[in-house]
Amino acid sequence: MTVIDQNTRALSFAPHSVDAKARTVELIASTGAGVMRRDMEGDFAEVLSLANGAVDLSRADGMPLLDSHRQDGLDRVLGVVRAVRMEGGNLIVQVQFSERPSADAIFRDVATGIIRNVSVGYGVIDFEDRLDPAGLRVRTVTKWALHEVSLVPVGADAGAKTRSPEMTTPAAPAPAPAPAPTPSPAPAPSMTRAQTNQEIRALATTFNLGNDFADQLIDSEATVDQARAAAIESVRQTGNRTTPQARVTSIANQDDPGQIATRMGEALYLRANPRHQLSEQARPFVGMTTLDMAREMMRLRGLATTGLSAAETITRALNTTSDFPLIFADTANRTLRAAYQAAPATLKAVARQTTARDFRAKTSIQLGEAPTLEKVNEAGEYKYGSMAEAAETYKIDTFGKIVGLSRKAIVNDDLGAFTDLAGKMGAAAADFEAQFLVDLLITGSGLGPTMSDTKKLFHADHGNLAATAVDLAGASAIDGLGAGRLAMRKQTGLSGKRINVTPKFLVVPPELETAGEKLLASIQAATVDDVNPFSGKLQLLVEARLTSAIRWYIAADPATFEGLEYAYLQGAEGPQTETRAGFEVDGVEVKVRLDFGAAFTDYRGWYMNQGLVHS
Repeated sequence: MTVIDQNTRALSFAPHSVDAKARTVELIASTGAGVMRRDMEGDFAEVLSLANGAVDLSRADGMPLLDSHRQDGLDRVLGVVRAVRMEGGNLIVQVQFSERPSADAIFRDVATGIIRNVSVGYGVIDFEDRLDPAGLRVRTVTKWALHEVSLVPVGADAGAKTRSPEMTTPAAPAPAPAPAPTPSPAPAPSMTRAQTNQEIRALATTFNLGNDFADQLIDSEATVDQARAAAIESVRQTGNRTTPQARVTSIANQDDPGQIATRMGEALYLRANPRHQLSEQARPFVGMTTLDMAREMMRLRGLATTGLSAAETITRALNTTSDFPLIFADTANRTLRAAYQAAPATLKAVARQTTARDFRAKTSIQLGEAPTLEKVNEAGEYKYGSMAEAAETYKIDTFGKIVGLSRKAIVNDDLGAFTDLAGKMGAAAADFEAQFLVDLLITGSGLGPTMSDTKKLFHADHGNLAATAVDLAGASAIDGLGAGRLAMRKQTGLSGKRINVTPKFLVVPPELETAGEKLLASIQAATVDDVNPFSGKLQLLVEARLTSAIRWYIAADPATFEGLEYAYLQGAEGPQTETRAGFEVDGVEVKVRLDFGAAFTDYRGWYMNQGLVHS
């Protein structure tokens, strides 16, 4: 049987092979030891084959070393895999840590033995199933591909560790020991109530029995066997001949609480946004309460919940695991992102997006026009040309807020207020960016920011400030637009040559929206004098945040001519979220952070008319 999926396997190691100078450590990534897993058919032991050709190492070159399998940002990359080899029936991996401060702190913990556990991410390509003498299902993965290596809080494979010095020196051969008796298989772990509820809902979905069927069984605390029997009986009695839908239940990363928390967060997000297209991996967690999720997170960390009340379970999950708060962080991030992307941001349409590597001043270099080509004489001599340069400088800053979810709301399974607030924070982040761009445009009493030549953005010397104020709703509006277009066409570059700036947008406050629509409307002219020269030539943008009711602007396409530019920190475009169990707040705190900045990098792509009050 062949299947492609993403799996992880937790491994323990000791820091015996750390090279502080090279910032490397060797790991015995896998000994092939069995790990208990679970799918729709129940528990099974998964064994990785380490035979020749069993492991696909084609992606090993440059494979990342991650933080707990997290793939939601470049800061999750702690280092890189430098070498992979098979030796003595073990898979050995050498990793090198990054010199970034965050990765350096983790490297020091590895070197001192504080962080000891590793989990490898791999894809199952082919496997074989069999039953052992005790009836336990054993799955041998005969072909698998290594995808990534992660540092994690908890390890599982006791034979996986760093290369100790004695392992690199061959030892004297010892007498062959007598064959040891075959160990009895480990007993399958008992299912928690949350797991049982998952199985019941999966059965109801598979046999098209609906949520009511599952709810009744869950309320009566039925076992999985009882639920299967009830499902079969229900199908028989109702004559339901519908072929059960093929259900693909992902078993990837079942031993990685971090990724399970992400799936649970997506399942919670479905409550706030029922139109969300749920991933197959998150489907088993739909219908679980926050209490179910807290118990499951504690079970995955080996923590008992027997005898704990709902409030005690929630409190311990918040205080003893780092994964439970991640569920709400994922939900908040999805809600915030959806609201952020849906919020209007007019001036972004006339601005160019870029990134900043850090918080130092960012310089935008503007090159002048290429020099004119000249005829080459008979001797074949080419003359040298030069290009003028100019630069504008700005930097990004950090802005943010903290959103709290109370312990009481978690216990009550009431996430409505939390998701509403997260959505409002997303809209607020978009509004902040939009207001930032507007403030930049109207600063300096409406003349814009001061440029590197010490003159305001809109200035007579820049050729982008109308000499005559024109009422956009008046009779001279067409002439005013024509004067603005002409001024932009006559703009010259750094070398003094005309660059023929093409107007594309007409930017107006809401008070001039109707006037702008009339000016740009297509009409069937009866005479030549009635022809609208700007019909279909400009795109109207209405920015409600503009404070002047009469001032209007013309702007060029930002993809063609430089002008307004905004930047995010590299790898952190838009608002970012972080979470922790609250200390000041009894619950979960989600921090919303935005690294953002903007500036006008050139004045030639914009034109402004001060406007007149309509009479």
